[in-house]
Amino acid sequence: MLFIYRWNKLQKEMGLGPYPAIGLADAREAARSALKLLKDRNNPQDPLAVRRAEQDARREKPTFGVFAEQMLSDLELQWRNLKHRAQWRFSLREYGKPIWDMPVNDIDTQDILRVLKPIWQTIPETASRLRGRVERVLDAAAAQGLRAGANPARWKGHLDHLLPKRHKLTRGHHAAMPYDQVPSFVIELRQRDNMSALALEFLILCAARSGEVLGMTWEEVDLIAKVWTVPANRMKAGREHRVPLSDRGLAILNSVRPLSLTVCDKGQTQVTGFVFRGLKMGPLSVMSLTMQMRRMEKGHFTPHGFRSAFRDWCGEETDFAREIAEAALAHTVGDMTERAYRRGDALEKRRKLMDAWSGFIT
Repeated sequence: MLFIYRWNKLQKEMGLGPYPAIGLADAREAARSALKLLKDRNNPQDPLAVRRAEQDARREKPTFGVFAEQMLSDLELQWRNLKHRAQWRFSLREYGKPIWDMPVNDIDTQDILRVLKPIWQTIPETASRLRGRVERVLDAAAAQGLRAGANPARWKGHLDHLLPKRHKLTRGHHAAMPYDQVPSFVIELRQRDNMSALALEFLILCAARSGEVLGMTWEEVDLIAKVWTVPANRMKAGREHRVPLSDRGLAILNSVRPLSLTVCDKGQTQVTGFVFRGLKMGPLSVMSLTMQMRRMEKGHFTPHGFRSAFRDWCGEETDFAREIAEAALAHTVGDMTERAYRRGDALEKRRKLMDAWSGFIT
């Protein structure tokens, strides 16, 4: 059965339901309701448009948690830093529990305050980052038509009137172990028979970042040339970085290599995948190196701090040029003109430096 009418000089048809599932009395009542919308003197409306709006309103919206997970899955393809990915997911799951299972279109200012108030003063830096992440999730939901109105997690002109201002924090450097303590730490580290200990020692030998080591694959390693090439998309500066490997670094790689051997169709073996593997054959957890240090009662230092220890040792104990030490850390040195004329990466000079560092700590 149909209700036929004219709207803006066009003839339109609106279904009232199939007969006999919908009786004549019900159909006539639905037609009268539609006609009432058309004939309203103060606010005439298209009955079909009203029905569609009501259907859209009733359509189930995803929860904040479901939408956040979908959004993170897309964003993680763009993020090089494994730790950054883990922090996003952990903060939203752990501290966003009050809104995690709420429909994304139902979240309002009071819900955001329930999330932020318990941690706003106790862990202010985390709370501030969490607010920004929630705001981004809700902005993305609005962009997909899943919610309307102003973002309840916005700061300026909204939450800044409802939450106290945080004290500015003094940012410190990563806690670094003094370089003269590194050799004894490495001796103790070698007594730990696990993948995290090997990965941490390799990080120290290469003065590398955690994400670079944890995401390292066999395709990046040339055991014959003794070079590990970190692609640009995994480097903080977005530039490819070649790392000369010391004898001890090569020994670590050879010790874990058998775990990555696979047999091809023709019976040949090949090495693929991540170098330092976790229990599920993926990369080690982003917290694995930190937890290794905590288990050794060195948790007051950080894995990243070994880069500082390396740099201090270079400056205090060696005659290697500053540019070589900075290049070993993949730091940008000099102005744009100077860098334009420096075409090479001083690999062999850096190899001597890394061999000397390996000799010092081993």
